[in-house]
Amino acid sequence: MYSAPRLAFKYLRYYLSSLNGRGHGTHSPFVFEFITEVLNDRRNFYSYQQIESVRQFLLHDERDLLIEDFGAGSRVIKKKNRKVSAIAHSSLKTKKIGQLLFRMADHYRPAYMLEIGSSLGITSSYLASADLSAKLVTLEGSPEVASIARETFSKLKLKNIELVEGNFDETLAKVLGTHFPQLDLAFIDGNHRYEPAIRYFQQLLEKSNDHTIILVDDIHWSKEMEEAWQWIQRHDEVTMTIDLFFIGIVFLRKEFIAKQHFTIRF
Repeated sequence: MYSAPRLAFKYLRYYLSSLNGRGHGTHSPFVFEFITEVLNDRRNFYSYQQIESVRQFLLHDERDLLIEDFGAGSRVIKKKNRKVSAIAHSSLKTKKIGQLLFRMADHYRPAYMLEIGSSLGITSSYLASADLSAKLVTLEGSPEVASIARETFSKLKLKNIELVEGNFDETLAKVLGTHFPQLDLAFIDGNHRYEPAIRYFQQLLEKSNDHTIILVDDIHWSKEMEEAWQWIQRHDEVTMTIDLFFIGIVFLRKEFIAKQHFTIRF
């Protein structure tokens, strides 16, 4: 993981070199639509308030959990005690990112979604609440963290989420083989290392189609994740990527004849 000063420097460089986030100067109609209708959609959906109220509860939840951490690709399980509030402060995606995921699910209407890394269930809830007829399968390695995520789904009355516990190295292939006739949207948010990130991406491609969207979390979090993001951008099946600094978005649409990469301020 990069140090805070190094990450701040990288963010400044991203900010100064990115498109302004309003669509000006964008020659791609698809990206212009993404910027104007998804990225800059300022509507305040009712689900936002509900999910953020659960986030506030988690931020003040002092229950102790025994965390099983498979450790960035390691097969050795490490165990440690952490409070729910500490996990909420350090691991939950921001409201800004969560609501972007909601808007993407609302705009592109994926029927089958997969999330690798449930954490406490906030991003899962944003994805699933955009369309209650869609199905989301979310994977979580730690049973006690998974139990809190299930509480989150119950509080929000979200019945279109299935949570699968276990090491992603073992559960991902099984879930892809048994739960998905197709994969419309996937969010890679677990095990932030080069080799696992690449492996998960390749596995997702096996169930992907022309309109599948793959989101990769923390693409500038470390040297390894930046290298993984660059590898993904070069992949033959990838036709367009969007860099929002904290998250990368991958499109596989064959209508984009030449590869395109956009860095957009967010």
